[in-house]
This record gives sequence, C-alpha cells and structure tokens, in this order.
Amino acid sequence: MQALWMLLATLLFAFMGVCVKLASAYYSAAELIFYRGLIGAVCLGLLARSQGVTLKTRYPGMHAWRSLIGVISMGGWFYAIGFLPLATAVTLNYMSSIWIATFIVGGSLLAWRPLRPGPSPLAQGPLSLTVLIGFAGVLMIMRPSIDNSQMFAGLIGLLSGMLAAFAYMQVVALARVGESETRTVFYFAVGCCLAGGLVALATGLSPWNWQGAIWLLPVGILAAMAQLCMTRAYSRSQGHMGTLLVANLQYSGIIFSSILGMLVFAEHIPPIGWAGMGLIILSGVLASILRARVAPQVPAEDR
Repeated sequence: MQALWMLLATLLFAFMGVCVKLASAYYSAAELIFYRGLIGAVCLGLLARSQGVTLKTRYPGMHAWRSLIGVISMGGWFYAIGFLPLATAVTLNYMSSIWIATFIVGGSLLAWRPLRPGPSPLAQGPLSLTVLIGFAGVLMIMRPSIDNSQMFAGLIGLLSGMLAAFAYMQVVALARVGESETRTVFYFAVGCCLAGGLVALATGLSPWNWQGAIWLLPVGILAAMAQLCMTRAYSRSQGHMGTLLVANLQYSGIIFSSILGMLVFAEHIPPIGWAGMGLIILSGVLASILRARVAPQVPAEDR
C-alpha cells in the first residue's frame, strides 16, 4: 500500500508542476509560494480538525528550520519550472538522494584519519560511483535541454535539489520525535505562506489576473495532498525493504512530469536528455540501496 501512496504523491506533484508553470507566467515564485502555503494551510487545518489532531507542537524550532530550508528549495524549484522544460526542472529537483550521497562521502573523507582505526573512505567507493553517475546525467540533461539563456535557471534548479536534501533530513528528525504527518505538513505550509508573503511584499506584487489566478487553487491543494501522500508512504513502510521501495518510487515523478510536459506544453526532450534522466534515476536507486546499508530507516519527504 505504501508503494501506491508514493506513486500517487509523485503523480500529484507532477500535476502541481503543470499548474505552477502555467501560473508562473502571471505571478512570481514568491507569490506562488505564498498562495500555495495559504491554501495548503487552510486545507490542512480543516483536515487536522476533522481528524481531531491538535496543531500545537513542542518543537517550533525544528518546524521553523524545516520550513526555512523547504521554502528556499521550493522557491528555486518554482523559479526553475518557470524557465525550464518541466521534466528538466523536476529532474534537477529530484536529485536530493544524490546530494545526500555526496554529503555522506564528503563527511567520510573529512572524518577519516589514516593513523586512527576506523573505516576507510575507500569503503564509500560504490556510493561515490553513484554520485559520478548522477553528475554525468546532469551534464547530459543541461547541455541538450538548456540554452545559454536558461543556464541560470538550471543552476537554481540544482540548488533547489541540494536544499531539498537538507529538508529531507529535517523531516526525518521530526518523524523521530513523534510529530504527526498532518502537523508536519501544516507547519511547512504556514512557513511557505509567511516567507512567500514577505518576499512578495518586498519585491512587489504582480497585477491580479484571473487567467493566472485559476491555477493558484490547484497548486495549493495538489501540493498539500502530495506531501501528505508522500509522508504517509514513508511512515507506513514496513521494514528496510519497504522504505527502500518507497524511496525508489519517488523517481517515477520524472516520468510523469516528462509525459505531462510533452502533452501540455509540447516540450521536446532529445534522446540524450532522456538518457541523462535515466542515469539520474539509476544513480538515485543505487544511492538509496547503498544508503540503506548505513541508515536503513531514513524516510523522506520532498518539496
């Protein structure tokens, strides 16, 4: 059942990406984050009330940190969606597993002392290989799919994936202290509303446009539903293999987004771009397998 929750989450995120791309022609990334957070917070507040779940938390600092990282990551992702092909932006954002593998390898190298007993960094060789595979995939995607005018958006997309990895680990920490799924997603929505609103006010509001506004409601609803499904998928996974299965299914979002990008926006992805996506998916799956040997109970949540 947890596999179906993850597949549903990635499908909802893909549809949300379509709505964000359509709305980005009328509203800035900060405004989209504000509306996404406002609508999501209202929906999650009503859901929590119907479930009898209190929104009071004993860990406001943890939620604040998770929201800060998550909002910055989401802002970068929304910006990239507005300027890049949908499949390319989603692929770059879904590199969180590769970034986590990079953190593990880097931490091992920094902590290693040749004269002290302990595991050698050479033990991280297979994990390092997954990082190289993922990096090769990024080069294959960005070179054929991004022209010079889109290079900045591509770098922002890469940064959003890296920050998503930090948010990913913070969600793990919240789960370990016993925070409910609804409360975790609710406070993230509140953080999006506050941060997006402040930045939008500072940078200036776009003129209200009903043609663009019709996409704001589905952005908020789809995002809230997708994050709940993803959190539920990890919380209900049974054992190491269940968690690993759910983590690998997250990359199905790249396929959904690619199909929607072609159908809705008539986007063309050259063969080398598809090959690059395949390498990133492969590297993510391998990184998840290798990471499970070290920390097999690592649930995750995206953007």
